[in-house]
Amino acid sequence: MFFLKELPSRRMVDGYANRFPDVDANRVLDALLLMRRASLLIRDLEAYFAQHDLSQLRFLTLILIDREPERDCLAASEIAERLDVSRPVVTRTLQGLEKADLIAISENAEDARSRNVALTLAGKGKLDKVLPGYFAILHRPDPGGEK
Repeated sequence: MFFLKELPSRRMVDGYANRFPDVDANRVLDALLLMRRASLLIRDLEAYFAQHDLSQLRFLTLILIDREPERDCLAASEIAERLDVSRPVVTRTLQGLEKADLIAISENAEDARSRNVALTLAGKGKLDKVLPGYFAILHRPDPGGEK
């Protein structure tokens, strides 16, 4: 999260840019604005997910499994490789999703060390319920803009 409510003024950034070589004030201001908008967007998404008993990580895990229609499951290791969190966090996330009956974890017939993860009917239903609002937030004219 980016915690500044009020971004630095152009004058302030120009002052720093004048003091430090190779600093482009426009790029700094653009980056600060991008960070602020992204933070607001993530905050909106997290609030939306919370209304549906999800987090961003739980939602993204469900999406990873669902986004490959030619496959009915993913290996837990594949999920861990595709998420930017540690393996223990992925393991806890998968356990929570299984407890909530949104995924089913089963043994991999080809590799006893591997586990397959598939969406349950409840998991598919959860995505069907959550996706319209998720896309509505992303589709706003200014997603992450000030309200």
